Amino acid sequence: MRNLKRMGATLLALALVLGMNLTAFAAVEDTGFSDVSADAWYADAVAYVRDNGLMSGTSAAAFDPDGTMTRAMLAQTLYRAAGSPAVSGSDSFTDTAEGAWYADAVLWASRQGVISGYGSGLFGTDDPVTREQIAAILWRYAGSPAAEAGTDFADEADISAYAAQAVDWARASGVVNGADGNRFLPRASATRAQVAVILRNYLTASAPAEPEQPGESPRVLVAHFSATGNTARVANAIAETTGGDLFELTPAEPYTDEDLNWTDENSRVVYEYENPDARNTELVTYTPENWDEYDVVFLGYPIWWYDAAWPVEGFVTENDFTGKTVIPFCTSSSSGIGESGQRLAGLAGTGDWLEGQRFRSGASDADVQAWTDSLGL
Repeated sequence: MRNLKRMGATLLALALVLGMNLTAFAAVEDTGFSDVSADAWYADAVAYVRDNGLMSGTSAAAFDPDGTMTRAMLAQTLYRAAGSPAVSGSDSFTDTAEGAWYADAVLWASRQGVISGYGSGLFGTDDPVTREQIAAILWRYAGSPAAEAGTDFADEADISAYAAQAVDWARASGVVNGADGNRFLPRASATRAQVAVILRNYLTASAPAEPEQPGESPRVLVAHFSATGNTARVANAIAETTGGDLFELTPAEPYTDEDLNWTDENSRVVYEYENPDARNTELVTYTPENWDEYDVVFLGYPIWWYDAAWPVEGFVTENDFTGKTVIPFCTSSSSGIGESGQRLAGLAGTGDWLEGQRFRSGASDADVQAWTDSLGL
């Protein structure tokens, strides 16, 4: 954990250089990889991460320096840099394999709030890490410091809302010069060679004075039921901006498009609305793993007939929210959140329930981030 704190102080200041303005290091005679020549600009960095057990090759003889860094690879590298702390249990992602080479790293990264998933239970193990994702991930290492926007990049509009402040901080700190034409290239992927240089530069730099460590951040869960995808999209944005874990409330009998047709008097939702006894919707899973460890729970749902969609009620009644701060949010094309949050709080009977927030169906990531920032979590 001590290594992780050191990384929070300095790693972000080196992470986005991505091969520009590199410090010269002594040349190496043999990198140990057939595809990394001794005179390559990244050769000594590759040798360093190999010798220190931070990154291995993609095979016995190859490092694949121009290959992209995947999300699983980055999780594994940061986990090793943090000292590979012991973890137990399993993650909640559907695209990770128990016992895989990245399993402990993904579990650690998600629990630390360093790398969250995509939603719908996905971590994206084989997806390349983009420059804006790296900015956001390493910004969280630094404690998510505030920063003024400063001068915009030429492609500023292409930077996702969840990464905007991270990119601003990195540039304000003088660590991002951009590519040609003053572009940030937020969707561009980082290569394995670039990440090797990032880690070598950080770990061989003189250790800075350790800053005062902020209090431990609360662990956040974003639980949600989404009928048409609108609530899931907002939930994903909340998870990205808070570093929270996603937990989708999935009915055992999923709602079809026909079921959701509220204009059809014979549809499932109309029947359940007119017959309250039929609203006891069974869920596939009621409680996420490690439920007791969460401090803050965002609870999302669409508005049905001016109230919270009833599939969330089982989650509320089946779990103990004692000691947790609960923050409702909803999506609706016209109706407000009304008293839905208060009603759910009454069903729960426990927890500190805050005033909720309604998002229109087309709410942007910027709208979501502005709201989560205002909560001061």
